[in-house]
Amino acid sequence: MSGLRKLNMMDFTTLIPVREKKIESSPEEKLPELNAYKANRLAAALHPKSQKLIVSDVQILNDSAKLFTLCPDKEAGIEQLAYFSAGQYLSFTLKIGSAYTTRPYTICSSPKDALNGKYQILVKKVSDGFVSEYILNNWEKGTKVVSSGPLGNFTYEPLRDAKSVIGIAGGSGISVFYSLAKAVKEGTEDFSLTVLYGSKTEKDILLKNELEELASGCEKIKIVNVLSDEKKDGFENGFIGADLIKKYAGTDSYSVFVCGPKAMYDFLEKEIPDLNIRRKFVRFELSGISKHAKDYKAFPCEKEGTYKLTVICAGKTVTAECASEYTLLSALERNGIPAPARCRSGICGWCRSRLLSGEVFIPEESDGRRLADAQFGYIHPCATFPLGDITLEIPPVN
Repeated sequence: MSGLRKLNMMDFTTLIPVREKKIESSPEEKLPELNAYKANRLAAALHPKSQKLIVSDVQILNDSAKLFTLCPDKEAGIEQLAYFSAGQYLSFTLKIGSAYTTRPYTICSSPKDALNGKYQILVKKVSDGFVSEYILNNWEKGTKVVSSGPLGNFTYEPLRDAKSVIGIAGGSGISVFYSLAKAVKEGTEDFSLTVLYGSKTEKDILLKNELEELASGCEKIKIVNVLSDEKKDGFENGFIGADLIKKYAGTDSYSVFVCGPKAMYDFLEKEIPDLNIRRKFVRFELSGISKHAKDYKAFPCEKEGTYKLTVICAGKTVTAECASEYTLLSALERNGIPAPARCRSGICGWCRSRLLSGEVFIPEESDGRRLADAQFGYIHPCATFPLGDITLEIPPVN
């Protein structure tokens, strides 16, 4: 402050004329394009708004799951893929009939694969799965698709996580641990990973041979298959709970990473306190929003119904219907109204929109809004159910 007091504030009044003279005397040279700067080129390569990809291979894993290999669509001018951290996902934009929609899928391959021009995603058929069924039935070698750049924070962080990680997977949730295991074996990541993988039967285990191959000859990786509906030698039986985690965790400090269906999350939320580990060592991957509002106990069933939805976007207004059973994002997509979305779990904020009028239900466990947004009427449509007529202002899709 003493230095500021010595300044003559009147000197600042001469700054504008001085600047104007400098501008007038400067040569009329065109400024360089943004991509002329190395920092901008690097940012565009690591964080592209979208990536045009092409399916280069399809591997059938079982009757309900496939592994898709995606490469840059060089015909569209894409020469390389964005690098990523093991555990991140891609959000795919699709047009299915008259509906515009997005879906996030974890990158199953390793970061090193991206440098070699390859992503892999595992798609498993979901009951009433509108998008998963479409992808499984329609994507084939040569299919062109559009994705976001890599997103998400379900990644290993040595400043936060323990040197040993217990990964708990269910169903297609094995994708993230396959990527993490590959990164560990290739030396991209440095920690020990024990994966407890829950399946109904042995034939339901996805990537079984690939996981065993990764664990072979690598002391940092261990795969434990847990079968709920079968008892077999060489497999654990039952559900993955605190006792089983303790059995394989050892005595050193460890982190717990969980990726799987919501039922697994609900079960483990009750089991994890018995581990007596700090909450910072427990990570749950985004699981998406329940498809039906009535799945949430707090949903006011007396407000069940179909309502009018008025949507304002970039000065244009359209009207449609929205049912209390489904999220507002689902209503937008079902009515062919393009809307931005990425995580579809109420967290990332990509679909952030302004609720101009109407009553809504937002499940507490999926309300990832900032406090200011909640105060000033902003919502995440992917995690919001209508309880009456709604007027909503949404951002345009870039």
